[in-house]
Amino acid sequence: MSFSNQSTALSPQGHCVKALGASPIAIPADWDDFHPSVNHPIKRLIDVVGALVGLVITAIAFIPIAIAIQLDNPGPIFYSQIRCGHQGKPFKIWKFRSMVANAEALQHLVQNEAEGLIFKNKNDPRVTRVGRFLRRTSLDEFPQFLNVLLGEMSLVGTRPPTEKEVAEYTPRHHQRLEVKPGITGEWQARGRSNVKDFEDIVAMDLRYQQQWSVSYDIRLIVETALAVAKCKGAC
Repeated sequence: MSFSNQSTALSPQGHCVKALGASPIAIPADWDDFHPSVNHPIKRLIDVVGALVGLVITAIAFIPIAIAIQLDNPGPIFYSQIRCGHQGKPFKIWKFRSMVANAEALQHLVQNEAEGLIFKNKNDPRVTRVGRFLRRTSLDEFPQFLNVLLGEMSLVGTRPPTEKEVAEYTPRHHQRLEVKPGITGEWQARGRSNVKDFEDIVAMDLRYQQQWSVSYDIRLIVETALAVAKCKGAC
């Protein structure tokens, strides 16, 4: 398995902390009221059913995907990294590996085409041939159905940030953490690879929180499926 080399710690409230010497930066712990989406029974039911279906598909596709990854670039089948979830609670996110095995060590050699706290390069040379296919079809994201089943993520939500991002957050950015992160959301369904400004992602995530409803989630799931079918590229 491949793991992030970023340090992870827990504040007394169990929140993500980015260790900076002796002065850790923690996510604010003054959330007393949950966003209505967090404990909504119908949303959770959709998550569980969707996750179970997704995991069945993942199990069926696992062997051919694993073989393809190994033939293209030998190394781990999965990529794992610590992300910050609802109210900053850390969890381990899973994906099928779409980059070369030592991708993180090579990141400094790749130009960042994005603005703000994210890293993106449309033609990132670290992405393998199989990885490009996995990203284009979003198959690389399928292991995250396990995160959804465990309640760490939702089918629809905000983009799950890294510890490094959260360490640089402003109070406005922290609002993104008031809901569970999702496999898809506004920026995945409507922006995908075209969104390269972190502030645009934040704006879309906050708009999702304001407009949230079960029917809106279903709408975004459909839009995501259509975007994938039209091969608009992965985020």
